[in-house]
Amino acid sequence: QVQLVESGGGLVQAGGSLRLSCAASGSIFSINAMGWYRQAPGKQRELVAAITSGGSTNYADSVKGRFTISRDNAKNTVYLQMNSLKPEDTAVYYCNADALTWAEERDDYWGQGTQVTVSS
Repeated sequence: QVQLVESGGGLVQAGGSLRLSCAASGSIFSINAMGWYRQAPGKQRELVAAITSGGSTNYADSVKGRFTISRDNAKNTVYLQMNSLKPEDTAVYYCNADALTWAEERDDYWGQGTQVTVSS
């Protein structure tokens, strides 16, 4: 099994910054892509940013130029630096990992979510 633990959410004023972290642990053989998703009240969960083990990144249009995803493969950790935050960024942010375990089981794993609230 693989566990993902997120940290770094909170309340910030519009224009401010937050940095989210997500550490994966457990019976991990390798992790391919890691990413951040978010879900606002009444809306579907959406991809915010993703990064492959090789460092290729993908961003939602709404966050391009403001958010930066990075990862430390040695620590199985992914980060999301969020700058110039807007009230519409308010959501629960979830970490995701496409991981292969030592039991040769590959699956998508999710963190418990961390709340990000941006006040206007």
